[in-house]
Amino acid sequence: MAKRRQFGYVRKLPSGRYQASFIPPGSTVRQTAPDTFRTKTDANRWLALVEADISRGTWLDDRAGAESFGNYARAVLRDSPKIGVRWRETCERNMRLHLAPLLDVPLRTISPATVRHWHAAALRGDGGRTSISQSYRFMRMVMNTAVRDGIIGRNPCQIPGAGTVKSVERPVATPAEVVALVEAITPRYRTAVLIAAWCGLRRGEIGGLRVADVDLTNHTITVRKNRVEPLHASGRAHDKDPKSEAGKRTITIPPHVMPLVRLHLDEYAGKERLFVSRDDGPLRGNTLYQAFVRARGKVGIDMTFHDLRHTGQTLAAQTGATLADLMKRLGHSTMAAARRYLHAVDGRDREIANALSDLAAHGDVARLPRHITMRS
Repeated sequence: MAKRRQFGYVRKLPSGRYQASFIPPGSTVRQTAPDTFRTKTDANRWLALVEADISRGTWLDDRAGAESFGNYARAVLRDSPKIGVRWRETCERNMRLHLAPLLDVPLRTISPATVRHWHAAALRGDGGRTSISQSYRFMRMVMNTAVRDGIIGRNPCQIPGAGTVKSVERPVATPAEVVALVEAITPRYRTAVLIAAWCGLRRGEIGGLRVADVDLTNHTITVRKNRVEPLHASGRAHDKDPKSEAGKRTITIPPHVMPLVRLHLDEYAGKERLFVSRDDGPLRGNTLYQAFVRARGKVGIDMTFHDLRHTGQTLAAQTGATLADLMKRLGHSTMAAARRYLHAVDGRDREIANALSDLAAHGDVARLPRHITMRS
């Protein structure tokens, strides 16, 4: 009597062909081979190959691999805790605009050549290079997830540099131009411009500030939350923690900014929030942006609100701040980098702030010391 095999099961179908099945690792649902077999020996041979792949850790789930890229990508967007609201909306938009040719393609059939052909066609189209790069990075992330899930053996996204876009050099405002912007913008938003330019806060960080985050005694401002406003009108604006621990930081306010901060607290701040709209609700990012657009038009400067943050980073560097100082002051690092460099700036931040005020006063970088010396 033939010994029954220990792995899988083979049965003869009414058609006379043989069907092989097995229970995948970590599952309780029996899975059948994608095709039937002419002989029982062929079915057993297929099961032996599957068993060997499982033992080597190289087995791939054919059933999961038949899932379309679109359905799997939507599931990744839905289930990943690291994907924020704005990036999720960006990916959904790019799926419609750029990734549509791949949405119905089974995961297991997407090869490096498939990706290469899609990327070349996208570049020949009318889409922007930035959004195409975003689409490629998202597809690469989805395929990396599929590799970890055991659905595909290797990520087919292998195009060097396809996920990066060379950034154009952003403009940097001079101290005099910052003053001009402050004078030109609606008074209730003047402090927002100053905090962006001289403290390096992002627009979302400014929107998330509370009155309690300002320490008038120590001349500091603490970033604890980031205001997030979804791109879709149906989305709900909310406050959330910064993306990394580096984003949670206390920054010394340059002395020349403090008078306007005090004035803002007295005349424009809400009961809880530092910046509010005219209806006393949370400051909407677009409201601040439109006010800035009007101000830059009056001054004649071609720059975005985020360029003020770039201005703050550049001006701080001109005072002699080190890379570690900038990483702390701007919250511009990974968590690992923050842990490595946080200790380097705690005592220097006030010196940097004082030097920034010196720069604001005379606008001459050459008159500043090349290095800030700590007082003992």
